[in-house]
Formats: sequence, structure tokens, C-alpha cells
Amino acid sequence: MTVRSGREFLAIPGPTTIPDEVLRAMHRPALDIYSKEMIDLTDGLLRDLSMLFATTGRSYIYIANGHGAWEAVLSNVLSRGDKVLVLESGSFALGWGNAARAMGAEVEVLKGDWSRAVRASEVEAHLRADKNHAIKAVLVVQVDTASGVVNDIKAIGQAIRAAQHPSLFLVDAVASLGCMPFEMDKWGVDVALSGSQKGLMTPPGLAFVAVGEGARAVHKTSNMRAPYWDWTERDGVEHYCRYAGTPPIHLLFALRQAFDLLLAEGLLNVFRRHQLLAEAVRRAVTVWSEGKALGFNIDDACERSNVVTTVLVGDEYDPTKLQRYSSEKCGVILGIGINKLQGKAFRIAHMGHVNAPMILGTLGVVETALKALQIPHGKGGTEAAITYLSENVSS
Repeated sequence: MTVRSGREFLAIPGPTTIPDEVLRAMHRPALDIYSKEMIDLTDGLLRDLSMLFATTGRSYIYIANGHGAWEAVLSNVLSRGDKVLVLESGSFALGWGNAARAMGAEVEVLKGDWSRAVRASEVEAHLRADKNHAIKAVLVVQVDTASGVVNDIKAIGQAIRAAQHPSLFLVDAVASLGCMPFEMDKWGVDVALSGSQKGLMTPPGLAFVAVGEGARAVHKTSNMRAPYWDWTERDGVEHYCRYAGTPPIHLLFALRQAFDLLLAEGLLNVFRRHQLLAEAVRRAVTVWSEGKALGFNIDDACERSNVVTTVLVGDEYDPTKLQRYSSEKCGVILGIGINKLQGKAFRIAHMGHVNAPMILGTLGVVETALKALQIPHGKGGTEAAITYLSENVSS
């Protein structure tokens, strides 16, 4: 017997739930790719992307996912043999570093702990020790969806400048853009990247890169440049250069509608909604952890992200059984632990097109699964989330 009939809740950190309005926006004929309407669509999207990244720099749209965006950034600002410094705080900066190594860069990792954020002081000390300025770029993610951590991009940018180091500052905002503040120019970020399938509420398949002037200057001498990713090629006079060929028209319609939804809500309201719903999840997990079988992966409450919460599960219990019960019996899809946390954790995403009923329903199902599977937990986690929201969402 199951109780999963009805709308499935997707509580994984990407792809996220797509709004009905965004789905409907794709259900239309294609455009003439040489028309003014197509050009206007592109210009508006690129303008709004730069606004979301908070930069006066130019943005680019690729038909790719986040891994493609990694290559787009690396190929445009590195030369073979360049050294990059990867700031570890989970799985994804390391993955970006692996891509750099495969493309011909030398990769150095500033070892981190998957239970905490990158320490800006350690970044500054490491760069100060690089007397010959061998490091050409620093790579970090704002939110690592494997560990659930949020890194202080502003502080890391300040650390790079305090070290008086000329390295480029490259930031992956795939899991954070459109969910929480990102201030590319103010924080000293040289290149930022993101994707369509998380906070931007659009199907997977679009990748975005925003470029500052420092990176554009380095780009002129980079020898990793490839035709598809090349910013210079995409700056060509003809509109088709923006996409290196045929545009992904229907995904662009979807993105336009998603941007319109974000702008109608107001970005500050979007960020506040994510903070409230994330804290509701954290209140529930705090109560559940009283049973000693569950706990937060990120130790410091201030370093837990507002887009995904990674929950550790004690060795005696199998998080995949909880995930399977939630999915097969109740219709809620939780994220599994990945990489170092495989078989040790589950993840609750709270990003993008998400509201109180979706979060409270997800928490209720997790609590149901904990009881059904006899996993020790403090009672009243969902009630704690309800209490928090009732006290912080004004009437």
C-alpha cells in the first residue's frame, strides 16, 4: 500500500521543480532565429543575467550544464600548464579542478573539511606563500550541494586582495544564483558561472557565465580557447554567434518566463523566502537529531546553506531505505548522499520554485519515514518547522 498518488514532490538539489508557467512558455512554435524577436529575446536575457550576477560585465549563454560552464570558464582564461588553486568544501570545486587538470592545467587543492566552509584566512596565507605568483586562478563554489555548505565569497575575495595576489577569482554559483545574494563586482569575482536547473527554475540544458574586465584581459592570451566556448567568437557581429549556431529557442522561452517570475516576486523577497524555508528545515532536523541517529553535516549553523540541507545518518541505519520509502510510498524524492557522503547522508533541497506546503509536506514525509523505519529521532520536527514559520511569516 502507498499514499503517493498525486503530484510528486521533487526535493533534490537539481533539477528542481519547474513552475507550470515556465513549462507552458515552451509550448509554442519556434522563432525565426534571424528575427528581431529572437534578437530582443537574447538581449533581454543577457541583460537580466548580468543583473542577477550583479555585474557590469558581459554574460554568455551556453547550451550545456554546469560541467559545461566549468569548461567555458577554464578554456577562456587559462593556458596549458597554468596552476589553479581549488578551495575544497565538498564535491563540486574538486570536480571543477578535475576538469581543469584534464584540460591541461596544473591543479593544487587547498584541503578543506566537508563539515565546514572554506576559511578565508587559509586562502590568504596560501596565496601569500605563492611568492612567484604561480597560481593563476582560484576556484570555489558558493554552495556545495554535496556537503550543504555555503562559502563566504565576499570574504574569500577580500583575502585574495589582502594577499596582493594577481590570481583570477572564479566562482561556481550553479546552486545559489537566484536563491541568495551574489554580488560579483562588489566581491571582486572575475568570472562567475551558473546553470538553469536549480534556482532559475528552468529545465537543464542552459549554462551561464559572467565575465569581468580582469578576466577579459587574460582571455586575450589564453591558449586553451576552443571555438564553441570562446568569448571572442561569441562577441561576433551576427546574432547566431551568441549561441555558436542555432539557439536553444524553447529553453530560452522558459528562461524568460522564469526570470519574469523572479522579478515579479522581487529578488529580496526571493532571498527571504529561501532563508525562511531553509530555517524551517533546519529547525526540523535539529529536533530529529535529538534521537542521536541524525545530525547536520555542516557543524557551524552560520555555514549551512539556504538551498540544501545535508543530513548525516548514523552507521546503524541506511539512508537509502529512508529515501526509497519517501519516494515509493509517499511521492517525495529526497537527495541521496554523494561522493564521500554516499550511503552516509540524505539531502533535503529547498531551492527554486518552492513554498511552505512543499517544504512542510516534505518534512512530514521524512518524519513519517523515520517512524516507519524505526530510526531514532526527536519527536516534533515538523511541528518545530511550523512554529518557526508561524512566528516569522507575518500576518
